[in-house]
Amino acid sequence: MTAQHDGRLAPGAYLGVVVGGSLSEGVEVKLASQASVEEVKAGGTFVVMRGARFRFLGLVTDVTLQSADRNLAAVAPTPDDPFAAQVLAGTTAYGVLNVLPQLTLPLVAGDAQPGEPAYQPARTVPAHFAPTYVASAADIALVFGTEDAQHFSIGNPLDLEVNVCLDMPRFVERSSGVFGKTGTGKSFLTRLLLIGMMQKTKTASLVFDMGNDYGWAGRDRERGRAVKGLKQIAPSRVSVFTLDEEDSRRRGVKPDGMVRISYDQVTPRDIHLLAEMLNLTPLAAQAVYRLARKQDWGKDWLKRFLDLPANELDSLVHELGEHQETLGALHRRLETLRRMPFLGDFPEDQSVQRILENLERGQHVILEFGGHGRSLDAYLFVTNFITSRVYDRWVKRVQAAQSEAAKEPPSLAIVIEEAHKFLSEQVAGLTPFGAIAREGRKFKVSLLVIDQRPSAIDPEVMSQIGTKVVCLLDNEKDVEAALAGAAGKSALRRVLASLESRQQALLFGDAVPIPVAVRVREYGSESSYRELARGGHAKEVSREANGDDLFG
Repeated sequence: MTAQHDGRLAPGAYLGVVVGGSLSEGVEVKLASQASVEEVKAGGTFVVMRGARFRFLGLVTDVTLQSADRNLAAVAPTPDDPFAAQVLAGTTAYGVLNVLPQLTLPLVAGDAQPGEPAYQPARTVPAHFAPTYVASAADIALVFGTEDAQHFSIGNPLDLEVNVCLDMPRFVERSSGVFGKTGTGKSFLTRLLLIGMMQKTKTASLVFDMGNDYGWAGRDRERGRAVKGLKQIAPSRVSVFTLDEEDSRRRGVKPDGMVRISYDQVTPRDIHLLAEMLNLTPLAAQAVYRLARKQDWGKDWLKRFLDLPANELDSLVHELGEHQETLGALHRRLETLRRMPFLGDFPEDQSVQRILENLERGQHVILEFGGHGRSLDAYLFVTNFITSRVYDRWVKRVQAAQSEAAKEPPSLAIVIEEAHKFLSEQVAGLTPFGAIAREGRKFKVSLLVIDQRPSAIDPEVMSQIGTKVVCLLDNEKDVEAALAGAAGKSALRRVLASLESRQQALLFGDAVPIPVAVRVREYGSESSYRELARGGHAKEVSREANGDDLFG
């Protein structure tokens, strides 16, 4: 008996023997006659091949049907001759698994010597005829750990009811990414990752919430229902700010603060970062700096320029030595900023300062865009404006801690959606996000990028992403970009193509020992909220669970 009643392969079940293959392309395992090929899933089944000195843990990346007789197709048994089909199955006709060897384990479980690692990367392959079995829960737990002070369960392998845990301190050490086409559940995955970050690390996060999915409540658009946001699950650790107070009121959300940006806070660098969005020429971008240096305008340079009647531009042209066409085009294009109601005359407003202070205390800050989330211009302006100031503060504090008896700030993760808008090859070198991706680790700042078009992100930035969570992608360029630099890329490509469009993802990188396809844990039911609040993945959790139990 190799299968459980639910159709999954039983852990430890015998599958067959090794008959060929290689370390780079994968080992071939001939299925035994009693093993059903229909129960083995590419990308979802882990197997253990028992060699003479080691056990080899591998992932099934492909399943094929083969025959010992070339003429089998011509004499294939018909449906009314089941006896002939039974005789041929497993001998003349059989299934073959392609298995990517990933780790070597001790020959006897738990037999590692004190001080030795429990597993090593696979650098060889098992010999011919090595017996092969479905990996047990103990094998998976040995590799991926169990939930503890630093491991957070993100789900389970597609074929086993056992946790796959992320090493969250390693996850936040470097930038990370969640990729997948629209509708694959990237927002749900990001919520889980942020909860794991809260529970298992002291890292703060700044979430630019374009679709109002992470704060008080979000939407499960596939099922048409509301789901709890992070504020409801961990109220003491999360602060929600908004750019759109009216939208928050309509949704019944009571934000911790309203974000407004005063004209006198905007610097030429803020405008320069928007050069592509505003379609500014290089001459117009340089003219911004000259406007800001105009002595009688001071910090009010932007408002004074926007308020300047078109018929008074001539005198400014002569004063600054600019071309009239350059200043005229700049004036017209900066009019875009006037359509942003959160930008105006608010000289006493300290909302951005409050965000900084909350982050420095280790709070997780979620900035909801409300109705402005539909405006890409508003999203680009606000994220660049706030991130540049946050990153500057972290750089100064880390540098001060190195030379003075000052306290370092907590590590910080900045979460951005539509990441390719900030990290394309054309603009990554200009934005604070590009700087964070390249050198933020030195200053305790990382990115968590969420995108459906990884191919549009600068390859240099993609190479700095330590852990990738990849849902289904249907564009070949996006698949290539998401898997760039991964070992066994051709095998992982087949695994990625086999994923379902919802609640499944391929994980690889720093936070997991080996690539793994997972069924993402549930998020959206009362029982899942209680499990997350308690920090466990058990089937029964007390109804009195309090969101502050682990987040307090």
